[in-house]
Order: sequence, then C-alpha cells, then structure tokens
Amino acid sequence: MNIEKKNNYTLITTNNNSFDDFLSSFKEKHTEIENKNIIIQISDKLNVIGKDIFVLLEHAKVHQQNGTTFVVVLKNVDVDEFPETFNIVPTLQEAEDVLEMEEIQRDLGF
Repeated sequence: MNIEKKNNYTLITTNNNSFDDFLSSFKEKHTEIENKNIIIQISDKLNVIGKDIFVLLEHAKVHQQNGTTFVVVLKNVDVDEFPETFNIVPTLQEAEDVLEMEEIQRDLGF
C-alpha cells in the first residue's frame, strides 16, 4: 500500500498481492488518516469483486460522519451494486471530481 499526500486529499494505491493484504494494511493506517479526504485506487492486477469492496463501506461512513470524502477507484465495477452514499468510480479524475463536488456541498452547508 502506498500513501501519497496530494493537495487536498490522500491517495492510497494498492501494491499488495491480494486485496486481503491491502485491507489489513489499510485498517492499520486508517486511524491516522480518518480525518482527511481519501481516494483509494485499487489496482487492476488485484482480483477484486463487489463484495470485497463492501468492507470499505464502514470506513466510508466514518468519513461521511466527520465531514470528509472517501472515494474508491475501481475499473469495471457496477456502481448500482453499492449504496448511493458510497463513492465508487472507475477513474482517478472522476474521484477528484467527486471530492470537489462534496467540498462544494459542505461549503454550502449541505
């Protein structure tokens, strides 16, 4: 797992051999970054299915409660399988767009 601080968010990329390894590493580090906007970019090399991603939903809820953004980037995923409040997109650019939109909504008091 790589953690890279960007201008207004923290980018987390997977470099692990399995999603379970990534998840274990992420859970260890999450408390240090739970008050920051986070984008997780999951590698195409990992064999990830929808139910694997659902375990990140609990972390997304933490960010929603503390007023930060949590977005998962995963190509070839059916976003309709996930709750509307869970931000999952196919590209990093779309994740950055979601982050920007949520920051605008928070600034406007939504």
